[in-house]
Amino acid sequence: MMQSREHSPSRPSRTAATRTPVPRSRTRGLIAFQLVGRVLLHAILVGVTAGVAGSLFFAALELAEHELFIAVTGYAPLRAKGEAVLARAHIGAFRPWLVLVMPAFGALVGGLLTTTLAPETRGGGGDAFIRAFHHMGGNIRRRVPVVKALASIFTLGCGGAGGREGPTMQIGGAIGSIIGRALRVDTRERRILLIAGAAAGMAAVFRTPLGAALLAVEVLHRDDFEADALVPSILASVVSYSVFIYFFGESTLFAHAPRYPFIPSHLPLYAALALVVSLVATVFLRTLHAVEHTVHRIRLPAWAKPALGGLALGALVTPLLMLLGPRFDRPGQGFGMLGAGYGAAQIAITGASWLPSGWTAVQLLLVLLATKIVATSLTVGSGGSAGDFGPSLVLGALTGGAFGRAAELLLGDPRIDPGAFALVGMGTFYGGLAHVPIASLVMVCELAGSYDLLVPLMLCEGIAFVALRHSALYRAQVATKRESPAHQGELIVDVLRSVRVADIVVRSRPFVSFEARTPASIVVERIAACEWQDTFPVISEDGKVIGTIDAEILRATATSPELSGLAIAHDMMASPASVNEAKDLHHALQVLLELRVRELLVTDAEGKIVGFLDESDVTRAYHDATADLESAGQ
Repeated sequence: MMQSREHSPSRPSRTAATRTPVPRSRTRGLIAFQLVGRVLLHAILVGVTAGVAGSLFFAALELAEHELFIAVTGYAPLRAKGEAVLARAHIGAFRPWLVLVMPAFGALVGGLLTTTLAPETRGGGGDAFIRAFHHMGGNIRRRVPVVKALASIFTLGCGGAGGREGPTMQIGGAIGSIIGRALRVDTRERRILLIAGAAAGMAAVFRTPLGAALLAVEVLHRDDFEADALVPSILASVVSYSVFIYFFGESTLFAHAPRYPFIPSHLPLYAALALVVSLVATVFLRTLHAVEHTVHRIRLPAWAKPALGGLALGALVTPLLMLLGPRFDRPGQGFGMLGAGYGAAQIAITGASWLPSGWTAVQLLLVLLATKIVATSLTVGSGGSAGDFGPSLVLGALTGGAFGRAAELLLGDPRIDPGAFALVGMGTFYGGLAHVPIASLVMVCELAGSYDLLVPLMLCEGIAFVALRHSALYRAQVATKRESPAHQGELIVDVLRSVRVADIVVRSRPFVSFEARTPASIVVERIAACEWQDTFPVISEDGKVIGTIDAEILRATATSPELSGLAIAHDMMASPASVNEAKDLHHALQVLLELRVRELLVTDAEGKIVGFLDESDVTRAYHDATADLESAGQ
């Protein structure tokens, strides 16, 4: 016979008399605190390592650029105010024919390194970082940081038109992944350290610690972000940034005006800028994809394709240098078409002594904009180890600078500062195309050293986020956590918690129940005759459930038939296998698993039966809910 056991109040627990148990909530809080503390300590380690690696990469890249490109070709790059960290004198006369071939040489060496040692290091590095988080459990091979650094040093050091921040994102992420494996952390923490490493790498090179941390957690999704990794990323970024400025000193990348006053009447101009920037970003993305498609169809070994892009880059830039140099009294001087192009963004923000005024300046910025779009596409689209983050900021700055100068000339408003439009365009371009509006907004504020441009940035970021909704710089990006394999387990819980038992229970179905004194023979007979029911309620006189009888009782009575003549329903019942209709399906599933039953009674607030919940109902509800979420996200 199945009877519920009661605890006697006259026998106190010996354990309770000798010690006071620690509350479960306090124990869980202590464990959670220890886990968070451990993650933060690991993030500090990642920040130190990524800071040192980023500093070495930064210095090695500038040294290689000087020795492999500037000293050989006589080319003088256009620099942003805080871009150079090592003082080097210009050497030699300008040799245009070497500018023509050097990008191809650097890309060839980079292509050989990436193809033979680590194919995942091809391209900018952003997509590889995102893919490692979503699909590879946060794992990146140990060889990646070295291969990526060497390939990028040759590609960018020889004049490749790309940025160093994208490669640093992959290098830093790889460092976080390697440290996570060395410390033998679980998959979730390894993913967090991967993000923290990427943030630390970006913070060291770009010198925007908060913006880099926000970018690392925001770039993984189109409409979501990794909240769990935010604090570790901020901590790793601060540490990495501190390591970098310890070696090279504190400075911002760009010079800018001391203040940008907020003028409400200029907001319509900023809204128009956002639309123009979105259009230019679309042109850039299509050009990049066109180059990728064309290079993919060319029958060449994979290691040779970056060299082909480098040769095309040299053929594009060299004639322009020879044409523009004498015209602006800058023979052999760069205009930001090679490398990341931060010097071009600098003149868009602050101008230059050699930059003409009026429409000539607008025309020059537009020429640099068109050239930079093609140059970056040739380098990155052919598989060169160069980032697209830096060039995207430059393209936005050139667009904003040209727009601001044109607006100033057309409207005659002396309050229009082209530098403000350049900075807003910088954040809007990358923020819209990479779907990181918050990170790019904060980055521009850090670059400007103030939040004077916060309101126009918010306006433009919002417009570009909508306008570029279906354009993506990073193809590995997923819409939300629902689409990420990294959150599949969490998705089940979240979906089940969003559905109430009352929403799916069938209320009108007739069922079999018993009174407490019903003879066991009648109970067995009626259970055997029931075709669908597995759990049978025992009801009190006032209609409330006092227990349940499982269909498995048929087996017990089959082996001990004498029980049928002695027992009643009260003897056969167990504690009610039931769930309140106000609970969610996650709670209902836990009850099903704990009681090891296939079916639960559903009761109302008064304990009366309103229906039944089967395990198949939970499965069906989960399937329907996820299908609705997928259709809503498309």
